[in-house]
Amino acid sequence: LTVLFVKSEKKSGRYSDNQNNLYLQVSKSGLKSWIFRYSIHDKRREMGLGRIENVTLQEARKKASQLYQEIKDNPGFDPITEHKQKKIAAQLQQNNAKTFSECAKEFIELKKCEWTSAKHARQWTSTLKTYAYPTIGNMVIQDITSEHIKQLLKPIWLTKTVTAERVLNRIKQVLNYSLANKYHSGGNVARWTGHLDQMLPKPRKITTVKHLPALPYKHIHSFISQLRKHQFMSAYALEFTILTAARTKEIINAQWSSIDFEERIWRIPAEMMKSKRPHEVPLNGRAMEIVTDLKQNQTNDFIFAGLSKSGGLSTAAMDKLLHKKMNYPQYTVHGFRSCFRDWAGEETDTPQYVAEMALAHKIKNKSEAAYRRGHLMAKRRILMNKWLEYINTPIADSQVLPFKKIALKE
Repeated sequence: LTVLFVKSEKKSGRYSDNQNNLYLQVSKSGLKSWIFRYSIHDKRREMGLGRIENVTLQEARKKASQLYQEIKDNPGFDPITEHKQKKIAAQLQQNNAKTFSECAKEFIELKKCEWTSAKHARQWTSTLKTYAYPTIGNMVIQDITSEHIKQLLKPIWLTKTVTAERVLNRIKQVLNYSLANKYHSGGNVARWTGHLDQMLPKPRKITTVKHLPALPYKHIHSFISQLRKHQFMSAYALEFTILTAARTKEIINAQWSSIDFEERIWRIPAEMMKSKRPHEVPLNGRAMEIVTDLKQNQTNDFIFAGLSKSGGLSTAAMDKLLHKKMNYPQYTVHGFRSCFRDWAGEETDTPQYVAEMALAHKIKNKSEAAYRRGHLMAKRRILMNKWLEYINTPIADSQVLPFKKIALKE
């Protein structure tokens, strides 16, 4: 066949190109198209390759050659069946096509029942809206590439590394969700190992771990003495926090049903714990005084009742007391856990696993972790009693490093 023949021939019929089973088909109405003829399982089949207005002679020869070679290499290969399957797959993909933001909303809705606070779900949404959505929010999941992920992370990877890692992790989880639900195929373009780690510097190489500011434990006596001058709920809550080395969430959600007055134990349910495991705290003398006094004026189910009739303290109540009323803006409530841990390590011979268990930390050492099969209540009670004794004991000025409060700006 020649280009001139293809263009000028008007008689209906099929004209062979004499190579790769390619034919020019001319219909009675004058329409011209390309046909690829082949046999499979002893049955002859014909596959259209397009009209001559859309496919040139050269392009038709190239398509026919590819198909001819595929059938030669794999006698069971059926081009028509393959084409239909690809068409169906493409249609299904189009029907299932979802944008990244749609998948993220579905994932957050699915998972928020696992998260212990509504705040976590809001943080997820806020993080993705700020850093991911501007680049990939309206993109169909299938169209997102590792280049898109790299480009949205680059502006914050060196300056806000911790945030960038969090963004990457959340994108990766959304993409895993979309893979599991067959919203797209292939791998996860946000995976780190063997993929993005070849495009971005390792986070641990470019960041320095910043611990939450903590009051030096040698100042705890003077601090508590000042704290006990405040006779309101957030002050009692903060002192109880320090005495038990608990987290803010555990304190503000603590209910009367969790206190065993007879055994002098605070039993924190799993849903309130970061580790999702129940935790028991032995209460020393002062901690018992606080809950006993508050019990006499109980207003609702919460030990540290808030302003509302049925709720507990807000998450900011103790921070506000520490930073504004007591004028310690440089420290955090969570930092008192570090204060306790530093004291236990420096001033006592308490085994590490006992101190870590008092903080409800996960113990990485397997042999030490075996001790978690028991509650170590007796050992931890001794530790918490020693902590109270240390808190109540004044320290000579010569033993305490100079300490200066930071004045708040008006």
